[in-house]
Amino acid sequence: MKLQESGEMYLETILVLSKEKSFVRAIDVGEHMGYSKPSVSRAIGLLRNGGFVEVGDGGGLSLTETGKEVAEKIYERHRYLTKMLMEMGVDEETAAQDACRMEHVVSDKSFAAIKQYFHYNEA
Repeated sequence: MKLQESGEMYLETILVLSKEKSFVRAIDVGEHMGYSKPSVSRAIGLLRNGGFVEVGDGGGLSLTETGKEVAEKIYERHRYLTKMLMEMGVDEETAAQDACRMEHVVSDKSFAAIKQYFHYNEA
């Protein structure tokens, strides 16, 4: 299943929230992203059917191995691109917003070149 940008955003959000708290619920995702409960429920259902997310008995969300790979890839891009833009003089808020859009469209080849050019070990 090919993920669209919105699916990648949900996976990245679940990953980020899971670093902050041990139990992530759909309502937490909705609050973090500013989306309605029905929108989140539909998206989580699609991600679950695609094999990216598991929903536990208590409603807790967890990423499958595939979901975690995608989420970590997107999150890494977000961190690197934000750092790169800030080093070029962009303020943090704008850099994070722009990186959020860029992370979904940059190719693997271009991103690898960005990493090599800026020599970031960890963002």
